[in-house]
Amino acid sequence: RLGLERADTAEKALTVIVDLLEKYGQGGNCMESHMAFTYHNSFLIADRKEAWVLETSGKYWAAEKVEGGVRNISNQLSITTKIDREHPGLKEYAKSNGWWDGEKEFDFAATYSYVNTARMTTSRGRFCEGYKLLNKHKGSITSEIMMEILRDKESGINMEGGFMTTGSMVSVLPQQPDLPCIHFFTGTPDPAR
Repeated sequence: RLGLERADTAEKALTVIVDLLEKYGQGGNCMESHMAFTYHNSFLIADRKEAWVLETSGKYWAAEKVEGGVRNISNQLSITTKIDREHPGLKEYAKSNGWWDGEKEFDFAATYSYVNTARMTTSRGRFCEGYKLLNKHKGSITSEIMMEILRDKESGINMEGGFMTTGSMVSVLPQQPDLPCIHFFTGTPDPAR
């Protein structure tokens, strides 16, 4: 929200977010219950001209500029070796913890998470299912198709139960500056409604 408030481009919003992250860190319980459950955050940041994926681990972060095609995020790190911006101490911190030897190519997701990135797009899960659904419609995604994807319960994208999806958003961002941007938000806790 502060990125939206303080920046007029996607890259400037990225800068706002990482500056706040480095200054204040992140945290807080992601559930209203007393259960202590926290995780690090990922963001899709877009404007009319460009889009970025920002993924975090504590105060450390990596960002990938989306150059084309489709891109999704879902509760796991997905930026691998294509890193367009990064925390200045990202690699040194990984090296000092013995996570990366400094010799092989640096892979953010493999280094900073427990997920085997080679299996992320082949194993069943929200990331994989979202990737498949987006690729199925690549080149012809409309706001209606995006809403259909976000309503999908079988894939786990629209979650039910204790970790229920509470909202979804679809934005149409025309490249022509004279056309308005349109944003659709769900009005109920269940995006399928």
